[in-house]
Amino acid sequence: MESEGVSLPWIHKHLMMPWNHLGKGNCCGRIEAITDGYFCEKCNYFVHKKCGDETSEYIEHPSHTGHTLQLQSDTYHHCDLCGTTNENLFYRCEICDFNMDLFCAKYPPPEVIEASETHHHKLTLLKQRIMFDCGAKCGKRRYGYPYKCDECDLAFHVDCVWHPIEVKHPIEYITMEAGERVSLPWIHRHFMLPWNDLRKGDCCGRCEAITDGYYCKRCGFFVHKKCGEEAPESIQHPSHSLHPLWLQITPNNTSCDLCGKTIVDLSYRCKICDFDIDLCCVKYQPPEFTDNSEMHDHKLTFFKNRSKFNCDANCGKAGEKEFHYKCDECNLAFHVDCVWHPPEVEHSSEVDWTCGGYSCKRCPGYIVHSKCATRGDVWNGKELEGVPEEIEDIEPYVVIDENTINHFSHKEHNLRLQVNGVQFEENKRCSACIHPIGLQSFYGCINCDFVLHQNCAECPKKKWHVVHNEQLTLATREGNYFVCNACGKISSGFVYKDGKRKLDVRCSSVSEPYVHTSHPLHPLYYIPPNRKEICNGCNLKESHVLRCIEDGCEFVLGFKCATLPQVVKHRVNDHPLLLCYGEEEVSGKYWCDICEKESDPRVWFYTCKDNHACLHTKCVLGDLAGLMPSNTIIFWGRSCEVVLNNCVTRPVCRKCKSRCIYPNILKELGTSDTYCSYLCLKLHMMYGERERDH
Repeated sequence: MESEGVSLPWIHKHLMMPWNHLGKGNCCGRIEAITDGYFCEKCNYFVHKKCGDETSEYIEHPSHTGHTLQLQSDTYHHCDLCGTTNENLFYRCEICDFNMDLFCAKYPPPEVIEASETHHHKLTLLKQRIMFDCGAKCGKRRYGYPYKCDECDLAFHVDCVWHPIEVKHPIEYITMEAGERVSLPWIHRHFMLPWNDLRKGDCCGRCEAITDGYYCKRCGFFVHKKCGEEAPESIQHPSHSLHPLWLQITPNNTSCDLCGKTIVDLSYRCKICDFDIDLCCVKYQPPEFTDNSEMHDHKLTFFKNRSKFNCDANCGKAGEKEFHYKCDECNLAFHVDCVWHPPEVEHSSEVDWTCGGYSCKRCPGYIVHSKCATRGDVWNGKELEGVPEEIEDIEPYVVIDENTINHFSHKEHNLRLQVNGVQFEENKRCSACIHPIGLQSFYGCINCDFVLHQNCAECPKKKWHVVHNEQLTLATREGNYFVCNACGKISSGFVYKDGKRKLDVRCSSVSEPYVHTSHPLHPLYYIPPNRKEICNGCNLKESHVLRCIEDGCEFVLGFKCATLPQVVKHRVNDHPLLLCYGEEEVSGKYWCDICEKESDPRVWFYTCKDNHACLHTKCVLGDLAGLMPSNTIIFWGRSCEVVLNNCVTRPVCRKCKSRCIYPNILKELGTSDTYCSYLCLKLHMMYGERERDH
């Protein structure tokens, strides 16, 4: 059945294929946590499995009791329950001209909301489609039914005030070429990367023994995995039973009403009562009394009185205006953290300050031993005592609206975000990294063919990197090509540079701690080489490597393998090829279908969907993947055009005399000479016809 397709005639006219998609469905217009569904390649039409399997062609609904409603599609409509206009699936009564979208069929918005997270007065649903500015300051302006507050004369979108409790927000995983990106929209507005960090989380302001989490490179925002996955959008809490509490990014100088501490970033809030709780107190509320503290022998009473005090635990931290525990017998005061340790909480190890260290004023959780901080590869030798820190403009683009930006590399036109994830886009190439767009979301120019991967567009104009102790500046061009100092690949894309040091954008995205999907249990770190080391990916010696520092783990990964694309397309197979991290136990011989030579399955290779292929990474990519097709490079005074090797008959290389097998090749202008690789061109320039073996 799966090979022939699935028939859902009441939803779509064509046969559909079982599919997995991370975007919004054309059924309900929403993102689901379970991404299985059905897809029509002919129409680019995706339906969630849940919507496809649970949706009936005819229904009876309490909002329209007079007649039966029939499922319909392929036409614009506006929902008579929420007023939103869309072209997703909907139920319709032809007799009464009544429409209802799939989401409202399951979760109809109430006529009246007594109190919501967005507004503390009663809100009434106005069944009149109007254009209005939303009082929730969401930035969206559209026609629809508003919820209105008669006391304040404010209007709100239905989505901004009505949140069905049964609806859970999915954690949206999107597979990118650099790994997985995660969407936690109720916590942070940007995509985040799976991360491993020892510092305090911007979620709860504490260190966790389990350091996995999610990190936004653009904002420097780190969330513990535990907080990200276990923090729902709204809760009922025994400390404030009157109203639900809603998760929010906390304004500055807001303190927790349970422990009195200043909240770092995330908290739960009741806007009606102006009541706030930090994430730690939601789970571990400090008790009113404690008589079994390791800190003091007597009973301690929790005082919800913000006053300055000297902590008698001799912890060294000043007692600012915050709640504290007090011993009435001894007249002693203690910080909440010095006394109250929830038994379930594991504490992560602290840095040993015996030999001194450095900390960041902006990022309190970032600390470095003095010996490590003054290493030659880390410190550039500049003394900054008394020198004010300059705040530089490193933003690469100006936001025009929710989906449109103006990027500094293409100021003449605006770029619009296009969400991908279903079809592999191999004909468009990112101008920054030069690789095909593939399955990634991207920004495309409104007026021309210029495109950038979404993550490439977010590369800052200046950054620090582990392989260099000076700041690097992003440039859109570096001659007609350059060689990346980290991976040794050539590129004609964007370059981070300082003097002679040059990094391509893919290598520049590697930061510490670096988590690669081939080694997910431990983070990797860059330690300057004193000799070349064997890379676990290709089994070759590399100068710049990332290393696992866990005891007994000798995993080493070169930058060349660390930045290999996870998914690629090649003419040898109709399906996208996936990067495989080698197989330990193998028997028999494996062959590469491209070069028709034996391949070693113990090193990394590309394979197809049915896992029958074992293709060399070099054969799939070649050494010209970083050069834009149709561009011209000049090497030792000779001009060569980068050409796609997509003809039926493959040309013969001038140097190695073999048929060109790589996807990109070089054609010398003014001659009929063709070179299968940059290496062949280089050897021909150096040795002519004498040296053929490469």
